[in-house]
Amino acid sequence: MTQEETLFISIGESIEGAVKGQLFGKPCFKLNKKAFVCFFQEEMVFKLQGKGEAHGDALSLDASQLFDPSGKGRAMKEWVQVPFEYSDSWEKFAKEAAAYVGTL
Repeated sequence: MTQEETLFISIGESIEGAVKGQLFGKPCFKLNKKAFVCFFQEEMVFKLQGKGEAHGDALSLDASQLFDPSGKGRAMKEWVQVPFEYSDSWEKFAKEAAAYVGTL
């Protein structure tokens, strides 16, 4: 297991009530059967409210991008993929994503 994946699992398991699952065949964590974080291309992906502050903060990081699991230019507007270079922010974004999914 890579350092990136180990950190992803550690963060996911630290969120109360989170359950391991799959999203598009990739590891994820869910709350109430709704995915809020995913692991893709050695990076962490977060479901963040589209017009929210956390969404803008995540997208403002260099090399962060909207999540496009198909690679066909059909990005998922609420999902932001954040590189490992910003892993010190992963836990903060995971908590924001969990809080957001909890309101849906």
